[in-house]
Amino acid sequence: MTSLTQRAVGLMSTGAGIAVAMGLMNAAHYAFTMVAARLLGPGQYGAMAAVMNLLLVISVGALGLQATAARRISAHPENVAQIEAAMLRIVWRFAVGLGLVLLLLAPAVDRVLKLDNLSLAVMVAVAAVPLTLVGGYAGILQGERRWLALGLVYMSGGTRLVLGLALLSWRADVEVAFLAVALGAFAPVVLGRFILRGVRTTGARSNAHTTAAILRETLYNSQALLAFFALSNVDVIVARNTLDAHDAGLYAAGLILAKMMTFLPQFVVVVAFPAMASAAERTRALTKSLLGVVALGIACTTAVALLSPTVLFLVGGEEFAEIRDDLWVFTLLGTALALLQLVIYSVLARQGRRSSYAVWAAFAAMVVGGLATDSLGALLTWVVLVDSALLVLLVGVSYYLLRAPRSNGTPASALV
Repeated sequence: MTSLTQRAVGLMSTGAGIAVAMGLMNAAHYAFTMVAARLLGPGQYGAMAAVMNLLLVISVGALGLQATAARRISAHPENVAQIEAAMLRIVWRFAVGLGLVLLLLAPAVDRVLKLDNLSLAVMVAVAAVPLTLVGGYAGILQGERRWLALGLVYMSGGTRLVLGLALLSWRADVEVAFLAVALGAFAPVVLGRFILRGVRTTGARSNAHTTAAILRETLYNSQALLAFFALSNVDVIVARNTLDAHDAGLYAAGLILAKMMTFLPQFVVVVAFPAMASAAERTRALTKSLLGVVALGIACTTAVALLSPTVLFLVGGEEFAEIRDDLWVFTLLGTALALLQLVIYSVLARQGRRSSYAVWAAFAAMVVGGLATDSLGALLTWVVLVDSALLVLLVGVSYYLLRAPRSNGTPASALV
């Protein structure tokens, strides 16, 4: 192995390697989206966007499985063999069950999304299976902090772009485009299963890691993450119902920047989550992660404020020039959402049971208050205020609970 190769392997075996892997994966997915939009045209791309958004909601189950596996392995390393074996069984049942439910619901999905294409709705059910499986595999690797293997699994998701280019050059229609998504989803599953082929057989066992207990935690994690997805996406729906079409389009363009900023530091969550699940590391891990995302957010917000004419090109060009002076606010909104995502994962890591209620309450406030606004600026201000208030609340509660053990020995952080 050459010195350069050794350095590359060394980098990919660290948290920095995860940042590189997730950056490449997201870049490939973004490139596929751009190619599909250009080749399909507005009519067909509308259907493509609808099913991709549905997959985003469905992926909450995969994220719930990943969080459950990573948390349990990090918090109970002595039971890693038992947890790994249980997760590999459960993830298959969960994925196949979800796929069958979606298959039965395919006619309803076709009607609700107005696809007029039952085969496309059926492919959603097929794609949901590998997308859910890889959540369990990634969670095991994340919990064991096997960053090189996890990075390779993430990067293998880029096969969507390769397949998409090949298939769309053959025939540019929405079925072919989504077929690339469905087929590309199997590559991480094959690689993940190969990496985990040697299941551990020795180690301590505990009654805490039964199938029922793991499923309960997965469902709780999934609903908490669903709350975050609902909160971070409902404002665009509110905009379409309270603003005219022009202003709603401007707001949606600004949200492109907000979403980029939300997912840019996602690697921080992946790397920090196992440490946040460990009682000895969680406070330090949360603090370092928050400071890292804040620093990145300040740097990006400053850059956007100084380079707004250039950044405007990324969100649609001069047709959206009316929001040029607000682009830094959208970047700030994305930073707040990135911090919220981090804190919510911290809540999942300590298995807080009540904090997620605050996210649903913020969702309700976002809808009610947002519908009362009458301008783009007012809506943007309200969204930033709600997200910021929730962030301050959750950060304050998290630090209070992490530093306040109960007298009976049970950490207070396990209850709220």
